[in-house]
Amino acid sequence: MKTLVYSTKDFEVPYLEKANQETHTLHFTPERLTTDTAMLAVGYDAISIFSADDASPNVLEKLKDFGVSYITLRSAGYDNVNVQKAQKLNIQVANAPDYSPNAIAEHAIALLLAINRKIVVAHTQVQQYDFTLSNLIGMDLKGKTIGVIGTGRIGAVVVKILHGFGSTIVATDIVQNENLAQDFGVTYLSVQELCTQSDVIILSVPLNAETHHLIDTEILGYMKSSAYIINIARGAVVDTKAILESLNTNALQGYATDVYAHESGVFFYDRSSDQPKDPLLDTLLQHPNVILTPHQAFATQEALTNIAATTIENLTDWEQGKVSKNELT
Repeated sequence: MKTLVYSTKDFEVPYLEKANQETHTLHFTPERLTTDTAMLAVGYDAISIFSADDASPNVLEKLKDFGVSYITLRSAGYDNVNVQKAQKLNIQVANAPDYSPNAIAEHAIALLLAINRKIVVAHTQVQQYDFTLSNLIGMDLKGKTIGVIGTGRIGAVVVKILHGFGSTIVATDIVQNENLAQDFGVTYLSVQELCTQSDVIILSVPLNAETHHLIDTEILGYMKSSAYIINIARGAVVDTKAILESLNTNALQGYATDVYAHESGVFFYDRSSDQPKDPLLDTLLQHPNVILTPHQAFATQEALTNIAATTIENLTDWEQGKVSKNELT
């Protein structure tokens, strides 16, 4: 199947080529899928896109006109694809849902440990030969209450890791995982109750109409002033301005995130010589109580191997007239 791979990063290509084994004709472009770049897909049967690509209704209509019938995502999240419009246009869409929950969950813990134990601050200090500890006081995670919002594939792994720290784990989700409750002592609460009790809150929910700005001014008002928020979900799950306001008024201790609501066209690119004009991003980067990583949680060898394998599997199923097990339409 002739496939154009949008938003290709140099580190992805070897994994995709190894998984493909020349089964399909893959062409790579670093360009993001937008209304302006959709025309690059002329003559292709399928495209592969990433989380920063735009598969909104207008773009999907263009793709259909250009002859594209299949879209395979190299991500689990698909909030950037209008699935209903794709169905109407008879464009088949599949994602990569199981590539490595461990990669994302482990990055959440890395962010938690980094912000709690002041790792970034410590590194900066010692580079200046300042070996004092006054700015580096953290807390034990043992005995602390940690709230996990979203206990799907990733959230479940987060719970299992936290259990090893001896933390008390509370959670909220539209579907309660009884195995987590039984095996790891997870107590399911409402969002408000979870925020009231938790010393740390970890976000691992998909972005949709219900979770957009789930963490807003009202919800932040329920949280302890000593609490940390860790975001490995999507940037728009939080109201970033409200987060910063809480940090600035000492109503929140810290925010560590791998995602940002306006990351499209910024994350995954070297913008050092062409810095984006985004005051909100500037504020996040400069805030002493914020850690921001560039959507790197998925970037492990195992995850990239699995993403590539799933991408090729989806294409092969379609070429053979099968329904992909990862189908979204």
